[in-house]
Amino acid sequence: MHPSTLPSTEQVWRWLSEVPDPEIPVISLTDLGIIRDVAWDGDTLVVTVTPTYSGCPATTVINLDIERKLRDEGIGKLRLERQLSPPWTTDWISAEGREKLRDYGIAPPVDGTAADGRLMARVDRLSGSSNLVIACPHCGSNNTERVSQFGSTPCKASYRCKDCLEPFDYFKCI
Repeated sequence: MHPSTLPSTEQVWRWLSEVPDPEIPVISLTDLGIIRDVAWDGDTLVVTVTPTYSGCPATTVINLDIERKLRDEGIGKLRLERQLSPPWTTDWISAEGREKLRDYGIAPPVDGTAADGRLMARVDRLSGSSNLVIACPHCGSNNTERVSQFGSTPCKASYRCKDCLEPFDYFKCI
């Protein structure tokens, strides 16, 4: 591509907003906040990605999905860069992404509880109990309980609503 025909970075961001997260396809990679930067280096598009955690099993699939989408849009020269610092936190999930999670039946992370030193929930390390209140994404009740720290993916915990009796995943604060 000639530099004068390169798509704008705004257009690239729009394309990337169409790429779903492979583990939670209701939200895009941009909703999740893992796309950190999009820039042109000459005629090479550089996309900087921060995984949700360094051992995320979906990282390879995410990179392949990004590459596939951008190649389908005509990007010939592409470089994906992995950025681990600063580490991703759930604070990076967009407001739209949080609503999409809730609408899908996954309780989004509680604002301000990411593990970057501002964790507000007290967790008793011996019992595993927490004073963090997780609202049910189905009925909105705060009368919920954690069933397991481990959910359907490493990023989620299993909860149950004591009012509507529905089980649900909670997107853990990282």
